[in-house]
Amino acid sequence: MINAKKSNIIERPPVVAIMGHIDHGKSTLLDFIRTSNIVEKEAGGITQHTSAYVVSYTTKEKKTKWITFLDTPGHAAFSKMRTRGANVADIAILVVSAEDGVKPQTIEALDSIKIADIPYIIAINKIDKPGADINKTKSSLLEHEIYIEGSGGNISCVEISAKTGEGIPNLLEILLLTAEMDELTGDTEKNAEGVVIEANVDSQKGISAVLVIKEGSLKKGMFVASGNVFVPVRICEDFLGKIINEATFSSPITLSGWNKIPEVGEVFKSFETRKEAEEYTLQYEQEKQKRAKDVAGKVVKTEITNKTEEAEEVEKFCIPILVKADVSGTLDAVLKEISKIDLPNTILQVIYTGVGTITENDVKHAIGSKDVIVLGFNINIDPQANMVAEQCGVHIKTFDIIYKMTEWLEQEALLKTPKIEVEKMTGRLKILRLFSKKGTCQIIGGKVLEGSITMGATVRILRRDNLISAGKILELQTQKNKTSEVKEGEELGAKIESKIDLAVDDTLESFIMTAQ
Repeated sequence: MINAKKSNIIERPPVVAIMGHIDHGKSTLLDFIRTSNIVEKEAGGITQHTSAYVVSYTTKEKKTKWITFLDTPGHAAFSKMRTRGANVADIAILVVSAEDGVKPQTIEALDSIKIADIPYIIAINKIDKPGADINKTKSSLLEHEIYIEGSGGNISCVEISAKTGEGIPNLLEILLLTAEMDELTGDTEKNAEGVVIEANVDSQKGISAVLVIKEGSLKKGMFVASGNVFVPVRICEDFLGKIINEATFSSPITLSGWNKIPEVGEVFKSFETRKEAEEYTLQYEQEKQKRAKDVAGKVVKTEITNKTEEAEEVEKFCIPILVKADVSGTLDAVLKEISKIDLPNTILQVIYTGVGTITENDVKHAIGSKDVIVLGFNINIDPQANMVAEQCGVHIKTFDIIYKMTEWLEQEALLKTPKIEVEKMTGRLKILRLFSKKGTCQIIGGKVLEGSITMGATVRILRRDNLISAGKILELQTQKNKTSEVKEGEELGAKIESKIDLAVDDTLESFIMTAQ
């Protein structure tokens, strides 16, 4: 029995996350390894999804080894997706450009790797470029406490060119050696377990999710549960989109037909029966509600603490936003970028989110909200939704590059925000003499202390620095000649309209209303 059990425990392929700063060559590296071309398919040349691929590699000993790669986005907006990539991976490759050295997302990716507590290899890429400086790049690594072999550390470092392929065989050899040292194994007899790495809504297949199996096997007819959602294993595809009946550890698969969208980054388990899967989701929901109940008092306290802050926000103009994206991971990134937009007089309030095509129902969510914006990322607009939006005056805008979306949204928000009228002081004069008074009109003599005084200007009347009334300048004179403006340092005569009697040493401040 013991021998039979041991035979189920076999070596499994490593799951490897390729991480690093934007445009340091992560996708190009994976392209070369897979001898494919995914970079050109990405909008703006930026990877905006977490994708999983399986490749085979023949070692120096002529052994065929399998590796599962996770290609994670490098843009700052996709930090959540990078974290998930590290959490599901066994090993990470941290790509650093020989031209640029360590950059902000390099450090962020490294933090994700350290939190996941997995081994990693440094790949210094772009060594073929004219601006490459390997020594400077290694110094940059040391400055950020990344201690590589040969520089006082034990972290493997490989110099490569993802474009020409130089150094990549050596990188893969070290990668497989690292996996061998970690003794990665799996039990083929166990029910599959793993992590959800992506989810989306397909117009034909319904709700689909990409999973990476970390343990056990999955067969057609079983049931998969993640959080409070589940799916029968009817349509199971490998990373190439081929329908398969069985999958085992380290395999990326796509399952379609979920009852609800699973949470990206959530673990999944598989079961023989529907009843077991439903019991798992029910237990998860009960534990979730219990946790919510336990922290209910803390939530109330937070709300009370932030009461003053919330009261200030009420004074700001609110623009409601409805956001939809192609997949859950991208939606997280879009929402994160929107939250970063900081406008002085405006709040961008997300009122509804979802994945998949913008539908008529989405537009109906927006109807009734003044100045609402419907944003779509990497998705299409249903023709019926477009028609309803035009009829109801709902503004829909779609993008496929995230920074262009945020730039547009910031400008659009500024255009929609009502201009606030504020007072701007244009000049100050001091009353030196009083000449006459008839009704509400008074003739005074004075001197401009600051700025300029113009005919027709509205003035505030201050006495001993206290505001006592307001008035208007009906006429101005300098050197007994009428004028439209008197500047700083000049004396003047003026006819002032005021309901109160003016006095010597009173200060008059002229102002205009300006929009902000």
